[in-house]
Amino acid sequence: MARIKTAVSLYSLQDEYLNKRMNLEDLMTLLKDHGVEGVEMLPDQMIKNAPHPSQEEVDHWHALLDQTGVKPVIADVFLNSNLYNNRMLTKKECIDLLIQEIKQANRLGMKMIRLVSMVPYWVCEPLLPYCKEYDVAIALEIHAGMAFDGPETLAFIEEMKRLDSPYIGLVIDTGIFCNKFPRVVRAYEVNNGASPEMFDYLDSLFEKGTDLHRVVKENGGTRPDEFKQVIKTKEDHMFAPLCDGYENYPFSVMDEYMPYIKHFHIKMFEMTPEGPEYSMDYKGLLEYLHEHQYDGYVATEYEGNRFILPGEPMQEIQQVIANQQYLQACLKEIQE
Repeated sequence: MARIKTAVSLYSLQDEYLNKRMNLEDLMTLLKDHGVEGVEMLPDQMIKNAPHPSQEEVDHWHALLDQTGVKPVIADVFLNSNLYNNRMLTKKECIDLLIQEIKQANRLGMKMIRLVSMVPYWVCEPLLPYCKEYDVAIALEIHAGMAFDGPETLAFIEEMKRLDSPYIGLVIDTGIFCNKFPRVVRAYEVNNGASPEMFDYLDSLFEKGTDLHRVVKENGGTRPDEFKQVIKTKEDHMFAPLCDGYENYPFSVMDEYMPYIKHFHIKMFEMTPEGPEYSMDYKGLLEYLHEHQYDGYVATEYEGNRFILPGEPMQEIQQVIANQQYLQACLKEIQE
């Protein structure tokens, strides 16, 4: 029977980890204490010498899994094709790097690796034999600003359909389902000198059921005059290229892709005191997934941490816990 399960991406707690307020044991214990079933790992950040960790490092990771009962779900992978100043990596070099990531995921007990958005389609076929040998799937992240209408994404999807393998799929980032522009982003940028008028314009688009990404596309790939008119300050010019990274797709955009969707990032900017996230309808999404028999994990991915105002305390732990409590309550209601 299909069942939706919750996970946490440790990306959500990166400030706690980076500034040594929490180590890997602390992070895993936090997940255990709050009923989280699965974990999404960033080996580059949290596993020494990745993608070639020592056996001692691997054993330590498995000991943490045994102690907490948290299940390893997916490893986040970044294909650094611009490692060198004078050239991009060759196709063979790219594929060889990803083969190493597949082997590492197998050692860590992960059945899947997330390919960051824009990873080229041509890695799929050469990687398939290794995916099968090590029982690790590859899944491209569908991310706001680089979602279903991007040429690179479309090329990957076409190749995924052509190969039609259970080892190739998609990870959906719910930043493509914003129904409001995140107010923590607005507050942070206005504090840095951005114009409130720029965000008033973005809010007006969401109120109409659209977003800047769609409006620019409909305008032949150029910014509409209404948007250009509200770009006034230096900070406006710096942030304007990022404004189309918050999209307002309907859940139905996933209808044809449900057989290929293997994992979800529950993008989260701000859990409100009332319960729901300010920008997104998680309950509606979970109801959609339940109706479509999704059998997999939905992983908290907190990104409000990059928009904390100066002098305000970091809220990673509180926000992750609030998100998990809300997701788990919704799933209890929907699945029981």
